[in-house]
Amino acid sequence: MRKHNNFYIIGVDAGYGNMKTARTIYPTGLVAMDTKPFFDGDILEYNGTYYRIGEGHKEFIPDKAMDEDYYLLTLMAVARELNAYGIREADVHLAAIAAELSTEQITEANVYLALGLPTTWTGRQREEYRRYMMRNPDVRFTFNDVLYSIHLIDCIVFPQGYAALVPLMDNDKRFNEFRQFTGTVMMADIGNGTMNIMRLVNGKPNDQHCWTEVLGVNQCVLTVRKQMMDKYGIDMPESVIEQFLRTGTANLARELLDNLTDIVRGYVTGLFDALRVHGYDARLMKLFVMGGGGCLVKHFGKYDPGAVVFVDDLHASAKGYEYMAQGVIWRNERMARKAGD
Repeated sequence: MRKHNNFYIIGVDAGYGNMKTARTIYPTGLVAMDTKPFFDGDILEYNGTYYRIGEGHKEFIPDKAMDEDYYLLTLMAVARELNAYGIREADVHLAAIAAELSTEQITEANVYLALGLPTTWTGRQREEYRRYMMRNPDVRFTFNDVLYSIHLIDCIVFPQGYAALVPLMDNDKRFNEFRQFTGTVMMADIGNGTMNIMRLVNGKPNDQHCWTEVLGVNQCVLTVRKQMMDKYGIDMPESVIEQFLRTGTANLARELLDNLTDIVRGYVTGLFDALRVHGYDARLMKLFVMGGGGCLVKHFGKYDPGAVVFVDDLHASAKGYEYMAQGVIWRNERMARKAGD
């Protein structure tokens, strides 16, 4: 969360596996209940219904505006970020394609929230996603027995992946070469449900060089479960597989461990095949890998360490949305000042 004048900027990276803000992360699972649950946990109460948050993951859905859960999960993300700063009541500006924002709207907001969508879906879905988030301008809800009052003013949606790189290019010395690069680089943002790919030429993005493939961690988990069931008759828990993917190892029999490794290596080979379809050539360009699925490449991929840069911060996209939203605000403020001169 960033403070700007009299409002806050909050970035939310709504993934299929996890919801991330700049400071918090939690699974996207959500279960509705008519009465308040007896056992403790992350409980959201909205419009008379209770929701237990953070158990399991969401199924892959190409259009998030078709799923009521992402609205509720975003409310909780706001609550978590506000709670980190001890704020209970705020005006929230859900940042949208910003040129439309007036100075009055910006100064009225106490919190400015920025969102993201897969790169190739941003153009056709962002306005629908904005309306989806803006349908209730004034929202009151309870999260873990604390009442939150939020006023939603507007919404901006950025492309996933690229947003994660922008602040790093300004603040991380590993990206000095990226800033000065005069050729081509490839970016792969591997999430739970998708892999967002972007090819940048001379450090600049291009709409024609963006692709979204339905290749993520969840598809890898499903592949592992099926093959382990087919070969051994074992219904391997997702938690065991996910730990193996994150760390590259697990407390399993050697035969099972070797087979798991072979399966995941095969899946990662498919990821690189998809990158090559879109022009990736390790001899000609560097590859920047980010997102929770970056562990697949790091632990199971075949690559030249000097040609691949990993962005390990799982909050990078949420931070990038905030960073880019602040840039939009500054630009709008400059334009407003010029118009008033």
